[in-house]
Order: sequence, then C-alpha cells, then structure tokens
Amino acid sequence: MADFWKADGWDMMQLVAGQARRAGSVTGAAMIAAALLLPVSAHAQAQNGLSNLFGGIFSGPNAAPSQPAPGPGGALPWSGEDGASGHPLMTAAAIREAAGNFSNCVAAMWPDAARRNITQENFQRFTAGLSPDLRIMDLMDSQPEFTKSIWDYLDILVNDNRLAKGREILAKYKAQFDATEKATGVDRYIIASIWGIESNYSTQMGDRSVLQSTATLACIGRRQAYFKDEFLSALEILNRGDLRPEQMRGSWAGAFGPTQFMPTAFKRFAVDGDGDGRRDVVDNPTDLIASTANNLKKDGWQAGQTWGFEVVVPQGFNYMLADRAKAMTIAQWEKLGLKRATGQPFPHPAEKAYLLAPAGAQGPGFLMLQNYRVIMKYNPAEAYALAIGHFADRLRGGQPFVQPWPRQERELSRTERLELQQLLAQRGFYKGTPDGQFGGQTREALRNFQASIGVPADGFASSDALERLRGR
Repeated sequence: MADFWKADGWDMMQLVAGQARRAGSVTGAAMIAAALLLPVSAHAQAQNGLSNLFGGIFSGPNAAPSQPAPGPGGALPWSGEDGASGHPLMTAAAIREAAGNFSNCVAAMWPDAARRNITQENFQRFTAGLSPDLRIMDLMDSQPEFTKSIWDYLDILVNDNRLAKGREILAKYKAQFDATEKATGVDRYIIASIWGIESNYSTQMGDRSVLQSTATLACIGRRQAYFKDEFLSALEILNRGDLRPEQMRGSWAGAFGPTQFMPTAFKRFAVDGDGDGRRDVVDNPTDLIASTANNLKKDGWQAGQTWGFEVVVPQGFNYMLADRAKAMTIAQWEKLGLKRATGQPFPHPAEKAYLLAPAGAQGPGFLMLQNYRVIMKYNPAEAYALAIGHFADRLRGGQPFVQPWPRQERELSRTERLELQQLLAQRGFYKGTPDGQFGGQTREALRNFQASIGVPADGFASSDALERLRGR
C-alpha cells in the first residue's frame, strides 16, 4: 500500500491518495486516510468502497467541477481535460496519443512477460480485448478543493457497525486467527482492523478489472514504469493459477481483495495458508488472514507489542520534538511531562517512540512505537495508521480516545493551503514548490514560523496560523 503514496501530509493529495493502498488508490477506509493525509496512496480503490466514501467525505459540495454524464453501464467517461498535476504525460493530447497506441504498448510487453515465465498462450488469452480505461486519468490527477479533518476521518472509519462486524469476523474465523497469530506473532486485531477498514469486511473491494487498470496505467500517464511492473505481476498471478481474472477486480490503481493487495505486494507476501496449492487472498479467509499477517511480519511487526499510546502533552511543551525522526525512550518522554491519557503506567519505559500531534497543541498526542511504523508501511498515511491501531484496540475491548479533538477548527481549502505555503515561502521558511498539498516539509516550515513568533510550534495548519502568516 505504501509504494504509491507520497506519505507526508495531512492532506488529500489527490483523490488518489485517498484511494490507494500500495499502488495507487484505495477502496475503503484507507482511501479516507489517504485522502486526509497524503498525496497518492498505494493501495487503491478509487471508485468503490472507501473511494466512494472519500469522494463525498473529503470533498465539499462544490469542490469538484461538474462531472460528464455517465457512459454505458453508469461509468463516468474521461473528462478529456489535462490532468491537474501538470505532468507532460497527463495532458489531454498526451493521453489521447498514448491511448491510440495502447494495443501496441501491451503487445510490446510480451518479451518482459516471457522473462517472467508467462506462457505465450496465457499472455494472449489474458490481454486479448484489453482496452484503456481513460477515466483513471481523471482519478489519478484529481485534486479536491476541500478535505475532512482527522477526527472526522476517525469517526467515519471507527464506528459501531464496523466494530460489530469485526467481532463477528473474529469469532467466525477464530481458528484461522489462532493459527496465524501463533505462526507469525501478528496481532489478530490488527489483521481484522485492516480487513474492516480496507474493504468493510469484503463488502467494498472495488469492481474495476485489475488487468485493465494496470495495463492502462502502464501505457498511459505519469507512472508507467511503476504500473508496468504491477501489470506484469498481475499476469504472473493469473499464469500461476492463484486467482482467476474475475477475482482480480478492485481499485482503479489495481489493489484487490479484502485487504487490498497490489499485484507486486501479492507476489512478495501472499501465502498458501491451507495448503491447497493456491494463494487466494480474495475468497479464501485462511489465505487472506495468513497473507496479511505475513505482510506485516516481513515489514517488521514486533510480536506482543502494541502500536502506541494516547498521551497528555503538558502546556508549554516544545512541539519541535513532535517529529518522526526524533524518537526517544518512553522514559525520556515521561521526564518531559508526557503521561498516558488513561492514567495507567507505560508497560515498557525503555521502548523507543516518537510523538505525533495530528491536531497540534489543541488535540491529543500519541507516542508511536515500532508497530505503528509497520502499519505505515502498509499504507503511509498517518491518519490511516492511527485508525488501524485505534480500531484494533476497540475490537479487543478498549475505549475511545480520552482527549477531545478541536472540532471547532475547520479544514483549510486547497486555495488556502496553497496560500499558506506561498506565505511560508515568502518568509523563507518553505523551500518546496507550493502545491496546496501538506506534507512533512510544510509542517516543518510552519513549526519554524510558529516558533519565530512565540506561539506553540505544533505545525497544525489552522485558520489562525494562516491569519498570522497574513499578518492580521
């Protein structure tokens, strides 16, 4: 999920970000997270599940231009417009030219497919009749004007209905979770959380052909090299017989199955959990649970440990320390005045953690451990990883977060975010190219500005921060 994300902000870099798990977009809840935090995610499911949810949740009623009338089957056609990224391969002319050469582009990948031991018969069978889905070009480059806050995101993903379904799933597949947890050490509640947030427990997995989507992106647009690997990997999966073409349906970026595997991630992490000779992460719960756990284990999951803790940050705290690169032992954080929000002691004071303050000084803080970093490898959006960890805790019987969010704060529009970056650049704090997409560089610049005027340097892009930059 993390491969396609630009993982560095609380902003929905694109509808794509909101929709990508490992390669391009997400379908369920990950989309929301992505939309909230990052530019382009890696897990993808743009038009279904979370994707659909994202479109309405993170965009205001007037955020997007009027859409063209649906085509056959209700699918929206390509707008025929240049992409918002400004990339030369995303101009309308470049898209049309590449689309006209689509068949030749696909055929030209046969030598690479042969090197991957895909038979010529299967290559021809699986690529016969493929046509480009140009609507994907709009999804890849969309830039919604409005986004939702992290607390709205958490409200949407961690809800009573999803929790109830998660508990049913944990009970129904207890034997599979038992065996997987014993074999890998990966927490069953985290696996169940990913399943629930990625696809709402297999009910929102996306309905685009993975072959068509990845072939389109391999031949058209700005990520062709990346998606060529995804397309060829999808062919490998079909050639081996792990899945059938009709099972490989998902997001516009090619993520499929209840926990949204990109084809390349499937190759790295999918396992045959029940020994039937196939790695079926779509319809076989045993393979799905085992493969998702294997993914987390290979990414560094630490058995028997949690993902992090909600903490109370004292007044006057130096928020310049709230940085992923500034990890310290929990004992050191305690000396700086941080305490668990529940009042309980920290179980392992020698563990290293970093402080995350997603809503700045006005909201709760979180000390994040190694397993949170592992979740972020699955999808590099902070909001997504926080939702996964919190949802898992709730599934095991934990309580909602203790401290309130600053719900009185409104999210800045994309126009305002662009202005904020421009003003930071004018003052010498921001060195990047203003694009209205907030990431680590923007937050660092904002913290430095805040420190220079003597206010809490929490990097939270509030309307007050923008007004201060305007000099009002």
